[in-house]
Amino acid sequence: MRQWELATWAAGQTETEVIRRVGQAVGLRAAELTRPKDPILILAGKGHNGDDARAAANGLADRQVKLLNLLAPETDLPALTSALRAEPALIIDGLFGIGIDRVLAEPWQKIITAINEADIPVLAIDVPSGLNADTGEVFGTAIKAALTFTVGAPKTGLLAAAAGPYVGRLEVTGEVGLVPCPLKSELVWTEMTDFRRLPPRRPAAAHKGSFGHAVILAGSLGYHGAAVLATRGAQRAQPGLTTVFTQEASYFPIAAQLQSAMVGIWRPDSELPPNLSGLLVGPGLAGLDVDSTLRPVVQRWWRDLEQPMVVDASALDFLFSGRFRNSVCRVITPHPGEAARLLNSTPQKVQADRVKALREISRRYGDCWVVLKGQQTLIGRGEGPIYVNSSGNPHLAQGGSGDLLSGFITGLLAQPALQADIALALRYAVWQHGVAADRLQKTRANWIIEDLANEIGTAHINPGH
Repeated sequence: MRQWELATWAAGQTETEVIRRVGQAVGLRAAELTRPKDPILILAGKGHNGDDARAAANGLADRQVKLLNLLAPETDLPALTSALRAEPALIIDGLFGIGIDRVLAEPWQKIITAINEADIPVLAIDVPSGLNADTGEVFGTAIKAALTFTVGAPKTGLLAAAAGPYVGRLEVTGEVGLVPCPLKSELVWTEMTDFRRLPPRRPAAAHKGSFGHAVILAGSLGYHGAAVLATRGAQRAQPGLTTVFTQEASYFPIAAQLQSAMVGIWRPDSELPPNLSGLLVGPGLAGLDVDSTLRPVVQRWWRDLEQPMVVDASALDFLFSGRFRNSVCRVITPHPGEAARLLNSTPQKVQADRVKALREISRRYGDCWVVLKGQQTLIGRGEGPIYVNSSGNPHLAQGGSGDLLSGFITGLLAQPALQADIALALRYAVWQHGVAADRLQKTRANWIIEDLANEIGTAHINPGH
């Protein structure tokens, strides 16, 4: 970030202008989080982070803004306590930025503790005060933000799992006057503009055979809902055909809930449809005797199937380490607990370094694509960029959410037009899944995964497509 800023100053841009634009962006975001006449408390420190906070006040003319410059923590606590007692609708944190590199002095820790204990939503500018922007380490204590509005690009420390309780929702400012970024990173933040050409435009003369056949092997006695949600996810991606195979014991509850999808019973001697163009195995298979039946079949498909294959949930335990057929698409979608099983590790170790865990899983399982779910879901392989998802919220933590996502991924990958860029298709699927949750959260606080199944895929970047 500092190199980017230096390149910006060298190009003739001024710090004053960038601060003005950052303040404007923060003010607009604060206005979106509040209502007219709501009280907003702005806390500004000594450095440029404080300058950004002070500049934000200019864009909040229709709010009751109180600007509190906290420059002497030894004596400022009473003024802060009084301001907090007024219960503002939002606090804007501009105390410390990315320059902090040591444990905060005790008076500052008392300031931050008072802010956290007030339990008022906080918008942190760039980085929550007290958090190391590089590592995510807490310097004694740190602001627990509802939203961190970071400038230019996410700082790596903001993506650390341990930083999650302090960062809250992570968003990136738009254009604030910096020159085009001259640097690259192995981590790539996902933005809506990445998907301007998705979904691809459909030819007028196309037919259902043009858009592939998504096949799903899912569901067992007591776990039929996972198969239904995965199938609905696939259908929302709009492949030409969708077929779900399940066990005889779960056939009727699954078939009764699906209309346009074909439903069949899977037996040991069953064969995949010859026109299959994408396969998902895993959701709701927890009730099966897999060792003697399905495990060797899934392993054979993983090694030899020419079409894209997605493995999720219980079927992740079927996989073997090693290579599969060159140039084929293989995708796995573990949450941290499943990732830990794949690595013979623990969820805590996976969360401690999610990038390292993703790379190790991919290399162990043939350089497959890995969608490591969680806050800021990661998408990548053993080498190359790792994409960080920017959408979603904690209300996705409901049973069935992952089944819906794996189905949506499979429905996209089954389409020939989307198979040319697997990374883009995966990123699009994860992003749409999160955006659907964000949209629902704005309109209905008690939404469930069935609602998500209706919403996923409705965020259009190109309305004309």
